[in-house]
Amino acid sequence: MCYRVMLLLLTLMLGACAGPETREQRAGYLVDHSQVAPSHNSRVRHLVLHYTDGDEAEALATLTGPRVSSHYVLPRGAAPRVYQLVEESRRAWHAGASRWKGQADLNTTSIGIEIVNAGPDRTAAAIERLLVTDRASTIAWAPYPDAQVDTLIALARDIIDRHGIEATNVVAHSDIAPTRKIDPGPAFPWRRLHEAGIGPWPEPSAVARWRARFVADPPSLATLQEALAAWGYGLAITGEADPRTRAVLRAFQMRFRPADYRGLPDAETAAILWALLERYRPEGLPGR
Repeated sequence: MCYRVMLLLLTLMLGACAGPETREQRAGYLVDHSQVAPSHNSRVRHLVLHYTDGDEAEALATLTGPRVSSHYVLPRGAAPRVYQLVEESRRAWHAGASRWKGQADLNTTSIGIEIVNAGPDRTAAAIERLLVTDRASTIAWAPYPDAQVDTLIALARDIIDRHGIEATNVVAHSDIAPTRKIDPGPAFPWRRLHEAGIGPWPEPSAVARWRARFVADPPSLATLQEALAAWGYGLAITGEADPRTRAVLRAFQMRFRPADYRGLPDAETAAILWALLERYRPEGLPGR
């Protein structure tokens, strides 16, 4: 009998100790956390990378204001330090009007990182004029210091691992809003991020194989548009070199072929695109 009483007392004591961990008192009701469903996952599907187009103080003043925000701000200093402005479970206002793989309003499903970087030495309008006149080489873009990129890699890998974000859903602001945005720009080290396990990159041998094919027989503009849409861009198949098609090509080239980002179709761009589709989204290859 004494043994049973002691066992009962021990059970009650353990229950009392566990109580505060499994029960939460809220205004007007009690929440019991003792039962947990295993069938769930993160609502976060995308990681969007931006540059601030200004210094740290300007960026923080803007991103803590009433109109726009971001989950993280990555300073330019050598210290591995980041600002977290919005909890990852909350919807930050960083993507704006956006689309990727048929999904709009990426604010709802993404985490945004603003990287402190001055961007180009020209306005967006001036860049457009220079691209049209084939003078893109006169545009100077601020570099991303190695220490800043190292911190970004640590932050991005942590976010990707915790939320299970697919490589093809690590995107630039210019990918999801190509007619409005050009960040993080052609100076951003996408290949270095890929080598650290972040985001996609084509196999060089596949690019060479597709390039040889397209030099001899380039795809039509409509087929190129189809492939860009299959990769993820919001793009109608018009067969015309309209402003949106050129903006999408420019965004793609800034990321995967930054030496020439005029937004013009060519065999090299098509080869990179087909190599990416072959590696990551083979079902999207035109003609499949």
